Amino acid sequence: MRLGAIYMKINELFESKKVVFSFEIFPPKATSSIDTIYSTLEELKDLKPDYISVTYGAGGSLTKNKTTELSSIVKNKYGVESVAHLTCINSTKEEINIILDDLKFNGIENILALRGDVPEGGNHKGDFKYAYELISHIKKRGDFNILGACYPEGHVKGRDLKEDMLHLKIKEESGASQFISQLFFDNNHFYNLLEEKEKLGIKSPIQAGIMPVVNKKQIERITSLCGVNMPKKFIKIMERYEYDKEALRDAGIAYAVEQIVDLISSGVDGIHLYSMNNAYVARKINNSISSIINSINK
Repeated sequence: MRLGAIYMKINELFESKKVVFSFEIFPPKATSSIDTIYSTLEELKDLKPDYISVTYGAGGSLTKNKTTELSSIVKNKYGVESVAHLTCINSTKEEINIILDDLKFNGIENILALRGDVPEGGNHKGDFKYAYELISHIKKRGDFNILGACYPEGHVKGRDLKEDMLHLKIKEESGASQFISQLFFDNNHFYNLLEEKEKLGIKSPIQAGIMPVVNKKQIERITSLCGVNMPKKFIKIMERYEYDKEALRDAGIAYAVEQIVDLISSGVDGIHLYSMNNAYVARKINNSISSIINSINK
């Protein structure tokens, strides 16, 4: 399975490219076969992303939620570098070590280290309370490249962006070498984040996380959970095309492309597209921006 795989740590991409472009996908439901995502991966592979990240499913272990399996398929079957998400809340060091060994066995070198959602009531068990603790543990445990998350509007459970950026500094000092931002719909939030990054002397590159809108109810639920604000322009688009699925999808793609072009023009380190396993949307966006990225990366 691992024969012929390409081995690369994601930090090497930022050293060789001015703009890194990647996708995020999620594993099929526990009741579904992993085969259900093969057609999506076939299409995403043809778009030649720099890497594909695989989310950590809620409610169980990494292996149970197929993240390791799918990360291995992305890398070893389709020849695209993969990043496996890993959360630590309610996990012991021993449980995390088992997962790390499994990732290493499958040739996965890159991990996006996250805290994960705290259970309702705020009570949790395990050896980790914060993402930086997981980052530090992974750094000591094996030869992995570690990515972390950041939040242009501040973490939903935090007080403000400045406090959140202090946490980002700790993540970097603990071993994270790149960051991926949470979704946002107003680029000014991301530019504010970059300003705070400079003030604190954070050197690690940050990719802008962009989520195209294809479903009004879905994005309202996501933004509510994440504490992300929706600009008036964005709200008008959703209200106007709420009952026309194709029009909303196309308008969502256009909005995402506009965001991305502005970010690239402003010198962003990279774009991480939350594809929601929608190859059609990923392809449309890729076709609109690939020539710009290729020109900059020459």
